[in-house]
Amino acid sequence: MKTNSFITLSVAFLMTVGLFAQSQEVNIEVIPVNGKVYMLKGRGGNIGLLAGNGIALLVDDQFADLTPKILAAVKTVSDKPISYLLNTHWHGDHTGGNANLGKAGALIVSHDNVRKRLHDAQQEKNQSNPDALPEITFAEGLNFHFEDEEIMFFHSHNGHTDGDAMVYFVQSNVLHTGDLFFNGRYPYIDLNSGGNALGYIKAVENALMIINDDTKIIPGHGELATKKDYHDFLEMLKYLEKNISEAIKAGKSKEAILADNSLTQKYDDLGFGSGFINSERIRQFFYESLIGK
Repeated sequence: MKTNSFITLSVAFLMTVGLFAQSQEVNIEVIPVNGKVYMLKGRGGNIGLLAGNGIALLVDDQFADLTPKILAAVKTVSDKPISYLLNTHWHGDHTGGNANLGKAGALIVSHDNVRKRLHDAQQEKNQSNPDALPEITFAEGLNFHFEDEEIMFFHSHNGHTDGDAMVYFVQSNVLHTGDLFFNGRYPYIDLNSGGNALGYIKAVENALMIINDDTKIIPGHGELATKKDYHDFLEMLKYLEKNISEAIKAGKSKEAILADNSLTQKYDDLGFGSGFINSERIRQFFYESLIGK
C-alpha cells in the first residue's frame, strides 16, 4: 500500500505546477531542435512539435488555459492544424490541454495506463470529458510514419509513473523523454501512480542504448539536452541508488536516511535539489522504491 505522504506529495505536485500556470504570465518559447522538430517551453512539461508539410504533431500540451498561446506559437513555424497529440504520461502539466486539442480534431495517443488514469481522475470528480481522453492506446509501443519522418513511441515500465512513453524522431534524431528526464535536477517519481526509482533507472538506460552522441533530447523539464547530459543524469540516479541501498543494508531507519544529507550531498552541491524535489524527497523516493513500497 502506498503511504499517505506520497499521495499528498502527488497532489501537491500537480497543484503546484497548476498554480504556476495560472498565476504567472506565460510566454511560449519556440526552440528549433533539429530538422522539423521544435521544443516549446512555457509552464509545465516541455512540448515537442513536429512541423511537417501536411501535418503538425505535438508531444504533450501543458495546461488548458495555455492552449491559445501554444497554438499561436505553433503557427510561427507551421500553418497546419494539430493532427496528432502524443501524451508521454498522465500528469496535468503534460495533458491539461487534451480536451481543447481533442475537441479541435487532434487524435490523442498514449499508453494504456494514461487513458485509464485520466478516466479514473474524471470519475473521481464526477466528470465526463471524452475529448480529453486518448483515442488510441498501446501496451508496449507504436511506430508512426509521417512524410519523411519515422516516430517511435515506446513504453517504459514503472519509472516516473506506470504509463510513461518516450518519443523518438528517428530521421531528425530527437528524443522526447517526458518526465523520465528532469535536466539538472532531481526527478519527481510518482510512486502513487506506479512509479519506481529502479524502473526509472532502467528506462534511462534503455533510452541511452537507442540514441547516439548527436541526438538532441527534449527533457520533461529543464533545458534542451544532449546524450552526455542524460548519461550524467543516469550517473546521479545510480549514485543515489547505491548510497541509499547501502544505508538500508546497514540497518539505518527510514527516518535516519531521510535526515542524512551525506547520501545525496554530491548532487545537492550541484544544485539538483533546488527544484520542487529537494534532497530529502529524493531520498524518500529511493527508500520507498528499494524497500518495495
